[in-house]
Amino acid sequence: MLKIAWSPLYKHPLPAGHRFPMEKYDLIPEQLVYEGTISESNLYCPETIDIDTILLTHVPEYWEKLDKGTISAKEARRTGFPFSQQLVQRAITIPQGTIQNALYAMEYGVAINGAGGTHHAFTDHGEGFCLLNDIAIAANWLLGQGKIQRALVVDLDVHQGNGTAEIFRNEARVFTFSMHGQANYPYRKQVSDLDVGCPTGMGDHAYLDILYNKLPYLIDLVEPDVIFYLSGVDVLETDKLGKLSLSRAGCKRRDEYVISTAKKEGIPLVISLGGGYSPMLTDIVEAHCNTFRLAQEIYF
Repeated sequence: MLKIAWSPLYKHPLPAGHRFPMEKYDLIPEQLVYEGTISESNLYCPETIDIDTILLTHVPEYWEKLDKGTISAKEARRTGFPFSQQLVQRAITIPQGTIQNALYAMEYGVAINGAGGTHHAFTDHGEGFCLLNDIAIAANWLLGQGKIQRALVVDLDVHQGNGTAEIFRNEARVFTFSMHGQANYPYRKQVSDLDVGCPTGMGDHAYLDILYNKLPYLIDLVEPDVIFYLSGVDVLETDKLGKLSLSRAGCKRRDEYVISTAKKEGIPLVISLGGGYSPMLTDIVEAHCNTFRLAQEIYF
């Protein structure tokens, strides 16, 4: 069964005109249930994560600021969100969904977080709409529990996974691969184990050629026990922040390749949604929905 982490906390209320499209977190599961791709039984609501698990990845001083609400105005601006305790509740729910999805993926092959992909969160601060790094937290928890020996992060959001790269810079058991817009945020990049910077305007053919070449090579190199896949749809040509030019069909082929490759190799696949900032919500929702449709079709 395709298990999908989804919580009402995912849709945090933001000021009118804020560029982060929170509406997608309601619209995606509604569309998938309406069309019959999933049923309500596929959805589950994750609990909040415990502090000890957060501190496997993030430093105590940073967590204390979040917990006590002592984030400065400058630090809040860096995250892109107006700070609130409701936002913190959202942030501590998302990583638990990614952890639970890793366990479900080990059972069923694949699982999807209806949010997540918070790859701009560093050990000691948040950036770019990210407070806590869900993939890093999940990978560290799995390593600490002895459930995996090696993990591969496949980050195909249009923005480099700078926080994930920083967190795992000295961790040989987690290989970080980020394929992103070279001329895009963050303008000061971190160093992943493998970075592929894509030129502005890159389209389907050139993008997919790189992915088709790199992913099998990395699987052979890393021999991962789990793949964390960040499936951002801000690679679309319609995206106002992305600067790449993938069509919706090209984005779907990207997802199909990652999902089918993980299935063929027998590697549990844990998917987090990542970003999407097209002016039309339809473009965002449909591209994200394709990820769920493909996981259902390929695995079940």
